Amino acid sequence: MERSLQPTWAAKRAALTTFMTIFDKAKKTLQQLSVTDAHGVESLFTELRAAAERELAESISRGAPNPAQREKLAKALRDRWLARKGGLVAQVDENWLKTAGKDLKPAVGKQFNELRRSTVGLEFEKLIEAVPVKEAPVVQMGLPLGFEPAHATPRDLTLPGYRRPLGSIHPVIRMQREIEDIFLRLGFRIESGPEIESTYYNFDALNIPESHPSRDDWDTLYIDSKTVLRTHTSPVQIRSMEKYGAPLYILIPGKCYRHDNPDSTHSPMFHQIEGLAVDEDITFADLKGTLDFFAKMLFGEKVRTRFQPSFFPFTEPSGEVAVSCFVCDGRGCRVCKESGWIELMGCGMVHPQVLRNGGIDPDKYSGWAFGLGVDRFAMVKYDINDIQLFFQGDVRFLEQF
Repeated sequence: MERSLQPTWAAKRAALTTFMTIFDKAKKTLQQLSVTDAHGVESLFTELRAAAERELAESISRGAPNPAQREKLAKALRDRWLARKGGLVAQVDENWLKTAGKDLKPAVGKQFNELRRSTVGLEFEKLIEAVPVKEAPVVQMGLPLGFEPAHATPRDLTLPGYRRPLGSIHPVIRMQREIEDIFLRLGFRIESGPEIESTYYNFDALNIPESHPSRDDWDTLYIDSKTVLRTHTSPVQIRSMEKYGAPLYILIPGKCYRHDNPDSTHSPMFHQIEGLAVDEDITFADLKGTLDFFAKMLFGEKVRTRFQPSFFPFTEPSGEVAVSCFVCDGRGCRVCKESGWIELMGCGMVHPQVLRNGGIDPDKYSGWAFGLGVDRFAMVKYDINDIQLFFQGDVRFLEQF
């Protein structure tokens, strides 16, 4: 009996599979593709990953004429590969992974995970970053921009290039650095802490009980019952005492938040600096001498300081500091509201209970602290009548500094 010269169905299917693209193969099951071992699985996935890398490279090389076209290209390519319904990765999951037999399932699963990792670059956000915008050349008089005929005057390559104007330091940060420089020369160091703070560090450890008005929702921005946006930088005092112990000399600059309606003198976000000194035999006289030196360094040798009693839960005794107006030399003007004095800050000796909460023995150590608003200092020094100007980002205002 003569052997038939017609190819068998298995041979026809093998030949058909050979000439199918990888995208056609993704629509068929492994059984339909006659893949029966791990080597065949690896070959299929290698071909698919190569196709993904090729399409990504072509898109990056070709680019897009404008941002809108880039978004359109990125969306089309993302949907082609990563769409939940009909995307090539979804087709491979449905047709290759889910229908694989028990003997092939581990090999298919491993290769499928590698495929997903290799197609991360086809996500929309990644494509937007990777695909460049290549503007089409502007044509003038039938010639592309940049074309110079033989008779054209050669360009002067010695002309200076275009320069971007340099910015300046923000007035609040400028003021903050001036204050920091003074205390750094006195041996203090800069400390910082979280702006989202627990009620323990923001209130309890600072001797502020639950009945204190500052713990009311109308004064404090609460995230939840135990977490707030810090109302002052004082929590860093407790954290630093716990961390370093005594002796301790620190300056604490940073942002603070309170439930204030914005106006010319109030902002829900503001900048504060606090100082803390803890050591043996520290007295109120040391505090007065330090702050008097600070005021003279900042505002000039002629200014005088004035201390008057006040109350703060975390200091005892407490006081408020004012300086003679450096604009009118104490005679009275618009800046000092005709009083001749400008209020600067609150201060006092650290309450013994606050020292205990920080892990320091108040019988051996004493300390003093002060706190001031950097924004208010900048307003006074630069004669600014509206605190909102600091936060509006108006270049015309900021260029003056």
